[in-house]
Amino acid sequence: MNIRTTLQAPLAGLLFLSLAGCAGFGESISTGFGLWGGNDKVDKPAPLAEFRPGLSYVSQWQAGIGSAGDYVFTPAVLDGSVFAAGHDGKLARFDVESGKQLWRVETGRKLSAGVGVGSGLVMVATRKGEVLAYDLDGKSVWESRVSSEVLSAPQAAEGVVVVRAADGQIYGLDARDGKRKWVYQRALPSLAIRSHAGVVVSRGGVFAGYAGGKLVALSLSNGILGWEASVAQPRGATELERIADVTSQPVVDGSNICAVAYQGRVACFELINGNLLWAREMSSVSGLSADASSLYVSDIRGAVHALDKSSGSSLWKQDKLFNRRLSAPVVIGKHVAVADLEGYVHFLSREDGSFAARAATDGSAIAATPLSLGQSLLVQTRNGGLFSLVAR
Repeated sequence: MNIRTTLQAPLAGLLFLSLAGCAGFGESISTGFGLWGGNDKVDKPAPLAEFRPGLSYVSQWQAGIGSAGDYVFTPAVLDGSVFAAGHDGKLARFDVESGKQLWRVETGRKLSAGVGVGSGLVMVATRKGEVLAYDLDGKSVWESRVSSEVLSAPQAAEGVVVVRAADGQIYGLDARDGKRKWVYQRALPSLAIRSHAGVVVSRGGVFAGYAGGKLVALSLSNGILGWEASVAQPRGATELERIADVTSQPVVDGSNICAVAYQGRVACFELINGNLLWAREMSSVSGLSADASSLYVSDIRGAVHALDKSSGSSLWKQDKLFNRRLSAPVVIGKHVAVADLEGYVHFLSREDGSFAARAATDGSAIAATPLSLGQSLLVQTRNGGLFSLVAR
């Protein structure tokens, strides 16, 4: 199968087309779910594989927050609470153990991103570039505005709120009042994948992947570029073939950082200077995660890979989830969990990738990366369902 030809139709719903005179901001050609084009005519999802479960994951609690619409909303956890939001403007706090709603506010806006927590704030954003900050009791603290639509949850650390706009600019806002401290500007190529990937804030740095296969490291305090590295290099004869975008968040792992690109590579770099440690061919729009010894990647075809973290060599591959539009993997206990377009969460053995368990949610897609909370897994569906899954 020619993967490039196969993916051209579903890719159409992911693309941004840059407009002249708009500082590289791309207008979406068409909308789709999450990082996928919403076109099922090319390849149907593989049927659910049969297996003998070694255990079962059941819902410890569930709640509703409202539909995500055409966006991807990710819950956040802080101080024993889950914070979640939906497109219609609801923002709520739940007890992480029981799912009891502690408060709910109506923001009065159509939201496009959330939720981020940090520096005593709970943050969401809108397609108009509005950034809304609340305290942990749900009281409005400040509102700010960036240059364009925000597709990923704002992040906060060390008194700085970091917001990534869809036009490629990254803003550092003062956590006290939302005033701009710095901005990092970068133009997008003429054709790029619509990405809901945000930034990773770690060790005084801000790390972000870009269209064109680049990974950048910025100073959290002033936004100055520390280094830039190439996860992938565009190649091919047409603009579609030359798309090599980092559309998922990188993973900071000790002194290293790893990222993966569509039609490109998965690669790991030294965190301090961006020097390449290793790279291997792979294509993904969903992302990756890591544990003490392995890196886990969901590729564009629906296969889950386990790679040796020190060399990138293959440890195992689970390919029975073809075209199920997987989320990024997440490690939970002895398993790796991935969610799919039908709301199923698949639990794979970390040892060999075999199926260990499967859990159903509300039947709608799960695009946001599930959150591992030690003994439980938290997912938010496209229809706005929050599910806390535990092993039984």
